[in-house]
Amino acid sequence: MQQRSSVFTQRGFRPFWLGQGLSQVGFQFSALAMPVVAVLLLHATEAQLGYLNASETAAFLLVGLLAGGWVDRWRKRRVMLVADLVRAGASLPIPIAFLTGHLAMWQLYVVAGVLGIATVFFDVAYQGYVPILVDDEHVADANGVLEGTSQVARLGGPALAGLLLKLVSAPVLILVHAVTFLASAASLALIRDAEVRRPLEDRRPLRTEIAEGIRFVASHPVLRAVTATTALTNVGSTILFTLEPLLVLRRLGIDPSIFGVALSVGAVGGLAGSVVAPRLARRIGEGPTLRWMILLSVAGSALLPLLVVFPRAWTVAVLCLTSVVFSFSVVVYNVIQVTARQRLCPRELLGRMNASIRFVVWGVMPLAALLAGWLGTTIGLIGALWVGVGVAALSCLPLWVGAVGRLRTFHDS
Repeated sequence: MQQRSSVFTQRGFRPFWLGQGLSQVGFQFSALAMPVVAVLLLHATEAQLGYLNASETAAFLLVGLLAGGWVDRWRKRRVMLVADLVRAGASLPIPIAFLTGHLAMWQLYVVAGVLGIATVFFDVAYQGYVPILVDDEHVADANGVLEGTSQVARLGGPALAGLLLKLVSAPVLILVHAVTFLASAASLALIRDAEVRRPLEDRRPLRTEIAEGIRFVASHPVLRAVTATTALTNVGSTILFTLEPLLVLRRLGIDPSIFGVALSVGAVGGLAGSVVAPRLARRIGEGPTLRWMILLSVAGSALLPLLVVFPRAWTVAVLCLTSVVFSFSVVVYNVIQVTARQRLCPRELLGRMNASIRFVVWGVMPLAALLAGWLGTTIGLIGALWVGVGVAALSCLPLWVGAVGRLRTFHDS
């Protein structure tokens, strides 16, 4: 039997992988720096953190469907390159405003909104580009490698960011993310692929093409179940992670550097998940694996509001455990469901399919972030966290009740 070649032998994959790896490292810096700036420097309230997270994800609700229609008409590599350049430029105002003494919460909202719009276009193009960049037989491996690299970045990025916070201020760290966006753009510029723009004569009205993507998702039992599960999971997790910085940095008084280490430890679970995801899918089936991973993610989420009842000496250890369990389950789930989406969807519909799903699963996130701020203000921080756990638990229903969760392979759908 002829041994299958490595995904790294695929032309163009190496620079793509390197650029995305550098970008992910930068993302970990800003992911820690932004809440530190909001909570510790600008003294943000629960409501203000809700507004900030809503600004970051509002674009998926506002322009997500349009992005899918446009991306399917454009060359995806060029879309990602331009999005990286926009994100690099949009990251600069925060450190500049801080150094000049004019930093305010409204500036964080604006920057987060611009970053969100560029990220919508990047992510929609990204998931449609992998099947173009590599052969069909290497798509799952490519997703696993890219997800694994993301988890390696999560493994070292937050801890390194936390240590750097001892030396420089949080807004300065955001400059690093801008540089990594430029590195990602440079790597994309080096790639040569066979993608061509759709001929003008093949295009139909944008509304018609967007509707085609929505109908495909709505009519496909696997995509419908995955979309419902992911949307409910994102509502619950957005409530939890919008308020997590207040719990950890203010209520529990944990130092930002220790918070960064806890996030890094959680990436161990994500890295393990990226490695074992294909094996789990082959051994127990794709549907059953998704079922159990969602259940495990709920268990991990429930540990977050329980942090306040553990002895002080155990708090950091339990925070790390929460992050490990959640990261492992979410990465396994994502590797399997993203690969299935790419495999089940016709190539010409990939952008619109991804945009349609993300319109739902990411579009709920700004609403959930606003809900988190309102809940934290009205029923208190811990009560709001338990509401997030409860919503996350509802995400088990689409896969545990329906037939999709019993399918060994989604080719059977």
